[in-house]
Amino acid sequence: MGSIGAPELIIILIVVLLLFGSTRLPKLARSLGEASKEFKKGMNDGDADDKKAAKSDPDEAVTMTRAELDAMLAEREQQARKDAPPPTA
Repeated sequence: MGSIGAPELIIILIVVLLLFGSTRLPKLARSLGEASKEFKKGMNDGDADDKKAAKSDPDEAVTMTRAELDAMLAEREQQARKDAPPPTA
């Protein structure tokens, strides 16, 4: 089991060309490039957010309104009901 060589890559490219056609292939390549760029950007943003969160003061008070707290608790209760096994009769 060796690595993929030139003949295998040519066969793969021919199959892709036959499947997608010559008109859709550039669009497909462009969308793959954009998706890759967005993924890398998201990964970098996530790292920046992690570093920012690590620098924040752990003793800093977190404030939220009563409505935000009620909404969060209702969401958790709904999730707990959804995750709970059904009662047996």
